[in-house]
Order: sequence, then structure tokens, then C-alpha cells
Amino acid sequence: MVEIRRESPVRFDALPQKTEVRDNRTVILEYAEEGEGPWITDLAHKIRWDLQDSGMDEHAPCGLTMPVSFGRCIFDGQTLISRMNRTQALIYHLGLKAPFLPDFPGYTDVSESTLLLAIFGPKSFYLSEKLTNLDLTDPAKETPFLVQGPFCRLPCQVVVLEKNSDGSGGFLLTCYRGYGESMVMAVMKAGESLNLTPAGEFRFMEWIERLVK
Repeated sequence: MVEIRRESPVRFDALPQKTEVRDNRTVILEYAEEGEGPWITDLAHKIRWDLQDSGMDEHAPCGLTMPVSFGRCIFDGQTLISRMNRTQALIYHLGLKAPFLPDFPGYTDVSESTLLLAIFGPKSFYLSEKLTNLDLTDPAKETPFLVQGPFCRLPCQVVVLEKNSDGSGGFLLTCYRGYGESMVMAVMKAGESLNLTPAGEFRFMEWIERLVK
């Protein structure tokens, strides 16, 4: 049987130092020079579901309670649920393993059709201010929260996981897969003055593990 090699929609101009083949995809665990931050991490290998159902409040994906308010999120360090509207939610599996897709017609695996990036570390929100008018540091919103709108002029979903008064913290960025190359080019260009560098899965996992302690 021929195994189909899976590819990320983005590439970084950086030298991988540690990699791992997972589900026929090469996952970069660490780059040779990751710097002091801010960082950008390609999370295309993370499993992502879209859930649509009129009875949204009755669902409890992975045992987590569905957020009631639009824009609110639930995050336990492994699974992130973001409520988009009355009938739709996004579910990201950010741990090393993901469960099987539930046997319910409202669930769709969107992992191969979307891009997922993490931008985090020092000055992360100084970078975002160059690329969007979305208020990702709204003091009235408690993390984690979802914001939908244009980022680099593209329709996106942005989940803010951490925000601090000094501009540090981080967020996840999702858009259609076809925009991947253009999105990364724009983000890397805007991040040059802030010393933005690619980081592997190890550094991303260290960050989210710290968030839930």
C-alpha cells in the first residue's frame, strides 16, 4: 500500500534541528536558531474540527463544557474549544495526540483545509498591531477568547491565549490553507524589526504548558 506524504501549507527559511515523522508528516520539533522571541510556529499537523449543530449547548467535546457566549473559549492544555456563533464552534487538539472524530454528522475535520499558526513570546502584540485592526489586547476580555475578522487583510479566526501589558503573550491564527504562503510572508516581513523567528513544536508546547499550570 502506498502511503501519501502530507505537507504543511507553509515553509520557513530556517534550519530544522530536530524533526519527527507523525502521520506521514514531518513535524519540526526544534530549529537550530530560535532566538529570544517573538516566535512563530507552524501547527498544520495539529488536528482541527469544525462543529455545527443547532443544539450546540448540548455538546461536550472531549468532556469539556461548550462555551455559552460567542467569542469565549475553553482550554485545558490539550483541547481548545472556541464558540464562533449560535450554531458553530472550532475545536483544536493542541496536544501530541488527538481523539477520533466523533460519530456525529455535525463534526468535520478541517485540518487539511486550514492553516494554523501560533505567534507568541515577547512583543507578540507589537507584531499583531502591524497586521490587523482587531483588538487582540482588549482589557475587557479575559483569555482565552476568539476574535474573527481580517488579519493581513484575510478573513481569519484569532484565539488569544495570553496577553500582558508589555506586549508579550500569544495567539493562534487560522485561515484557509490556500493563503498560507502569503500569510507567512507578510507576518515574517512585519516581524523583521522585532526579531521574529520560527520555533518548533517543543517551544510551543513549553508555552501552552506554562499557561495551564
